Amino acid sequence: MAHPRVRIPSLLALSLGAALVLATAGCGSSGDSGKSAAPSSDGKQTSAPVVVATTTWEGAFAKAAGAKDVKVIVPQSVHHAPDYDPKPSDLAAVAAADFVLYAPFEPYAAKIKEAAGSKAKLVEVNLDNDTGKATAEVARLGKLFGTQDAAARWKTSFDAEYGTLQKDLKAAWPGGKAPVVVAQVFSTWSAKMAGAQVVGTYGPDAVTAQQLAELSRKKPALVLDNVHMTTGTVLPDSGAKQIEVVNYPDKDLNLLAVYKDAAAVVKKGMSGS
Repeated sequence: MAHPRVRIPSLLALSLGAALVLATAGCGSSGDSGKSAAPSSDGKQTSAPVVVATTTWEGAFAKAAGAKDVKVIVPQSVHHAPDYDPKPSDLAAVAAADFVLYAPFEPYAAKIKEAAGSKAKLVEVNLDNDTGKATAEVARLGKLFGTQDAAARWKTSFDAEYGTLQKDLKAAWPGGKAPVVVAQVFSTWSAKMAGAQVVGTYGPDAVTAQQLAELSRKKPALVLDNVHMTTGTVLPDSGAKQIEVVNYPDKDLNLLAVYKDAAAVVKKGMSGS
């Protein structure tokens, strides 16, 4: 999916340079507060790493993996995170980090890389709420941070909660049958959680008239849209109920809450209320 390039005016660039000088000089930066990213002899972190994440999505993965000190650049209130224009203070924080988490599709990824300090480890995160991919990514980050034990505990708790959500959704199937759904490509994870029958997907590019006709012929009961990339009602004349699925966690960086919230809206959609 194409994203607009982020431009920083010359005056802002000068401010950024000054902010980075201050950050790397140790003027109150987190990197000089005594915290270290160096692992001990057993490969585990000797102290909590300082993590800067571009969005709450990466931040939630980091928190699940055991990171305690997590700064998020893009405010949770920004509806479409790739549209955000990082401020000099944002990029100065990047310079003070032990780990910098970003996604390759974010248009400001190049600026994040440029702003990272010499000690910061750049980590490209696979943002996908598919349960298998998400838990694997959390485990990978836990290994990088030296917080494997915390990541393992999170996975145990997550697996139990996710299993409960699946059972609850299955019990809510209309007439005891799996609902037939169409899903936006980045919302298919919610269909999987619900045990739904996915008969078609769309996005991230604009849906063509031919695609709309083909999806309508599938006679889905539900359309699982992506609230962050929505273009309005997808199948307006099909009779399908459209549900907006949220991928990004709230500012509390609770990744499990994303699954609970999605389960609640899908369950409500299946009930017809």
